[in-house]
Amino acid sequence: MKSVQGKNVLVTGAAMGMGRLFAERAIAEGAAHVVLWDLQEERLNQTLAELADAAAAHGVTLSGFIVDVSDLDDVKVSADAVRADIGHVDVLVNNAGVVRGNTYFWESDSTKDTKLTVDVNTLAPMYVAREFLPGMIANSADCRVLNLSSAAGFTPNPRMAVYAASKWAVIGWSDSVRLELKQAGIAHVMVTTVCPYYVNTGMFAGAKSAPLLPILEPDHVVDEAWKGMLAGSPFVILPKTVVLSEVLKGLVPIGVRDFIADNIIGVYHTMEDFTGRTESKA
Repeated sequence: MKSVQGKNVLVTGAAMGMGRLFAERAIAEGAAHVVLWDLQEERLNQTLAELADAAAAHGVTLSGFIVDVSDLDDVKVSADAVRADIGHVDVLVNNAGVVRGNTYFWESDSTKDTKLTVDVNTLAPMYVAREFLPGMIANSADCRVLNLSSAAGFTPNPRMAVYAASKWAVIGWSDSVRLELKQAGIAHVMVTTVCPYYVNTGMFAGAKSAPLLPILEPDHVVDEAWKGMLAGSPFVILPKTVVLSEVLKGLVPIGVRDFIADNIIGVYHTMEDFTGRTESKA
C-alpha cells in the first residue's frame, strides 16, 4: 500500500496526541473518510473543528464518535454506526491507551489502575479489531491494522507492572492475528505492531530518558509507524535499542540481563518520577 488515498480510516484515541497525528496523516494523504473515536467529548469536538478545513481541502469526509473503547457494547453500537455511515473500514489504527505508574504493584488500586489499564490497553483493541476485521477480510482491496503496543511489552520495568502486562498481551495478540491472517491465506490484510519507548505526548510526564533510551517525539513515532503500516511490516520498534532486551532474554541469565537493563541500558528507574497527566480513557 503506497498511501491511504481513497481509503476509509478509523483511529481510536484520536482527539489528541498521536491519535490526532494519525488522523492528520490520513487527511493529508487524501483518505476517503477519516473517523475519529474518543471518549473525551469536548476534546473530540475541538479536534474535529480544527481538522475540518484540512479535511475539506483534501476532499476527506471527517466524522467523530464518542466511544468508550473498553466497553464492548459501546464498541459494537459505534461500529454499527460507522458501517451504516461509511461502509467498511480499510485502515484501523488502535491507538487509544492509558498509563498508570509510579507505584509498586501491591500499592496500586485494583480498579482504577489494574482493571482500567487492562480494559483500555488490552481488551479494547481486541474488541475494535474484532468488529472491523471481517469487513476487511471480505474486501479484496489492501487493508491494514496498526496496533499500538509499547517497548514495555518487551522489557519488564518496576513501577509499571500492569502497564507492561497490558502491552505484552497486545504484542502476543496482535502478532498472532498477523500469523492467523497469513495462515488463512488472507494476503490483503496486514497487521503491524508498534512498540515505542516513552513518547513525549504528556501521557508519560515525569518519566526519564535512559542512556540508550531517549524520550521519543510523537511526530517521529507516527511517521515510522505509518511507514511500517503502509509497508505491512510486522513490527515497528523504537528505538532499536529495545530489540536488545529480546536478544538478552535468549543469551544471558536473568541476573545478568537485569544488571544490563538496570545499569547499562538504564531502564529500571525511569518511572520513579512519573506523574502522567490527569485524563479519562482515550
